[in-house]
Amino acid sequence: MTDARELASTPEDLTRLFVERANARDADGMAALYAPDAVLAFPPGSVTVGREAIRAVCERLLLHAELPFEPEPPLPTVRYGADLALTSTRSADGTGGRVQVVRREPDGSWLRIIDRPESETAR
Repeated sequence: MTDARELASTPEDLTRLFVERANARDADGMAALYAPDAVLAFPPGSVTVGREAIRAVCERLLLHAELPFEPEPPLPTVRYGADLALTSTRSADGTGGRVQVVRREPDGSWLRIIDRPESETAR
């Protein structure tokens, strides 16, 4: 069985896809945007490692989220070579900036490898 979900063809696609999947309450799809060994700095003050653990965090987030999430305008992407990039947005909820390190996969799609969705100091 293959996953029919849209792949991120650019680093900037990841934020849009995350919001779309969150609004669809698709925790599996949200987690699929992360590399198998990705690191998520969430919940605030903690670190979640690995796609399966990130999926569980997404499930908990969706249980308590006030949906729909609104897309946040991206800040300029910073690239390191052809396969690494830094993406970010200013949060609409006042929790600080959201920052991700993303990597191009062998198939040309992009996945998050490090994600810090909010700043603890903004709380």
